Formats: sequence, C-alpha cells, structure tokens
Amino acid sequence: MKIIDITIRHLQMKLKAPFTTSFGTFTNKDFLLLEAKDQDGTIGWGESVAFHSPWYNEETLQTNWHILEDFLIPLILNKEINHPDEISELFAPIRKNNMAKSTIEGAIWDIYAQQTNQSLASALGGTKDKIEVGISIGIQKSIEDLVALVDEYVKEGYKRIKVKIKPGWDVEVMRTLRENFPNVAIMADANSAYRLEDAELLKQLDEFDLTMIEQPLASDDIIDHSYLQKMLNTPICLDESIHSVEDARKAVELGSTKIINIKIGRVGGLTEAKKIHDYCEANGIPVWCGGMLESGIGRAHNVALTTLSNFILPGDTASSNRYWEKDIILPEVVAANGYIEVPQTAGIGYEVDREAVESFTVAKKHYK
Repeated sequence: MKIIDITIRHLQMKLKAPFTTSFGTFTNKDFLLLEAKDQDGTIGWGESVAFHSPWYNEETLQTNWHILEDFLIPLILNKEINHPDEISELFAPIRKNNMAKSTIEGAIWDIYAQQTNQSLASALGGTKDKIEVGISIGIQKSIEDLVALVDEYVKEGYKRIKVKIKPGWDVEVMRTLRENFPNVAIMADANSAYRLEDAELLKQLDEFDLTMIEQPLASDDIIDHSYLQKMLNTPICLDESIHSVEDARKAVELGSTKIINIKIGRVGGLTEAKKIHDYCEANGIPVWCGGMLESGIGRAHNVALTTLSNFILPGDTASSNRYWEKDIILPEVVAANGYIEVPQTAGIGYEVDREAVESFTVAKKHYK
C-alpha cells in the first residue's frame, strides 16, 4: 500500500458522567482522530488515546499532533508499505511518543485488513468470535454510590469490576464491595497512587480475594513492584510501566508482575502489543486489554486485539453507551451479558459515522 492522504481531527466528546481517577477528573474527552487513505482509495482510521494534559503519561493531544505532523506523517506519506509490522521500523528513529505512533499505525492496520479482505481481528491472528469484557469505575462521591453502580453493572452481566483507588479510598471501599459482592471478580486500579512504604496498607487488600491490584507504585517503576509483589498474595498487574516487549521481559524476570495490562496506545501500536502478548503467553503471564476512554474507533481496535489467545482476563472495553450519548461508529459497540461479539467484516468492522465525527470536530488539518 501507499498512503497518499491523511487528515487529523481534534474531537471533543462529552462523557455521560464524570470519570475520576487518582490523577484527575474528566467530564469531556479531547482526542485526535486520524484518517488515512491509500492509492486505491481505501480509508483506515486510528485514534490517539493521549489526554489533553499529561496526567497518564508525558504525551498530550497537542504533543501527539506535533509529532504526527512534523515527524511521523513525513515518514509515511507516499512510501510503499507491504505490511503494518514495517511501521515500527520506520518510526524507530523517533524516541518514545508511543501514542502518536499508535495513532497512525492503527489506521494502516485497518487499511491492510481491508485490502486483504479480512477483519482486523483475523489480520492480527485472533480466533475468538466474542470477547469477555469488564467495566472500569472511577472514584465515586460515596461508597454507597459505588455499591449501587457496581450492582447495576453486575446485573448487566459484566465479567469483572475494576475500581479506582487512592490513599483514603481503598481498604474500606474494597471491604464493602467484597461484603456486598462475594462472588464477583473485583480488581483495584491505583494509577501509581502509592509508594513502597505503603506496603502494610496494601497488604490489607489480600483479605478481599481481588483478581489483581493494578499499578500500585510509580508509573516508571519495576524494581519496587518486585519487592511489593513478594509481600502480597494479590497479583500485581503492571500498566504504565510497560511500554514494550523488553519492559515486559524485565518486569517478568524480576518478579514485578503476575499479570500485564496491554494498552495499544501505551505500547506504540498493535504490532508491539502482539509482541508483548506472545512473550507473555510463552511465559505463563495472563494479559488483558485496558481502556483509555476511547471512542468507538479506538474501542474497535481493542476488540480486535482481545481476540488473541492469551487475553484470558476480561478487559475494559465496555459498551459505547457506558460513556457516550452518541458514539462515532455504526453500530455502536454493545456488550450483552458480559460479552462483545467480534465483527467479521473487513477492517475494524464498524462504519464510521462521518456526521457524528464532524459534529464533534473542533479542528482539523489535511496532509498529502
């Protein structure tokens, strides 16, 4: 394929309800949407998961646009590409900026799947026709509000409940949830809110039979996590610390993690995500697909990735209507009884609602 035309759009979509984590509260999601076209007119879509501010990592919507415009797009336009795996090689001279890289790589995977007349899931090597999904719940105003929300999602059939925690909103929250939901798979997501000296507090979580505690310590750490994991019975899952298959290898060899969360944007794209998946499968480390409040396009990429065999834990890819009054794909992503049916049509498997895209667009630029 040869990419001859690229459009970047800045979209702003209002969340149905505020989403609060240990590093901030979101009421709107600002993100970049990238549309790429090859010489045959095939169009592929990619989504940046970088936030408007550098809460999750150092990347932002603005820095992604800069990196795409000034460095990545010039490396792609009018170049002959035989397979999306080549993109990571083309981008190798550009350090980090994984979310920016993933944005354009995702669009090229979409085009490749369409050109080869297969679903994105099949193009990646996935075999599942449906995937198990969980739900991610932000910090609530009260424990009572949280219990009511969890009850609602358990009744909807979600296979796993992930709850954000932070100092002061942790042990009693988990105790109350476990008392109210003794048979539900529950995990805690700390988003790096703790330090190793908090180990005694975190050890109290062991009594609640949690599936995992996600990224309790610093976002760039794998050493202290190895010490903490030795103190805990609850498996530690690493998220922000893992940016590549090499990071995964080091964390596993150090004993820093028993589970890894794979986020496409965080690791630089689907090709690297596949490598991490394959390494973890070979070493007996379960993986699952994390969410970043994606629109339907990013959500479609997550669905496709989760069809790979070692995604054996429910991910964060909930229904579109969990987050948005209106999504930008047709049909919207729907979870029924804790499962999402994997689309079988070529490409990402969903039609992009251009009218909705334009209605949420606050800026755009064209490159050719």
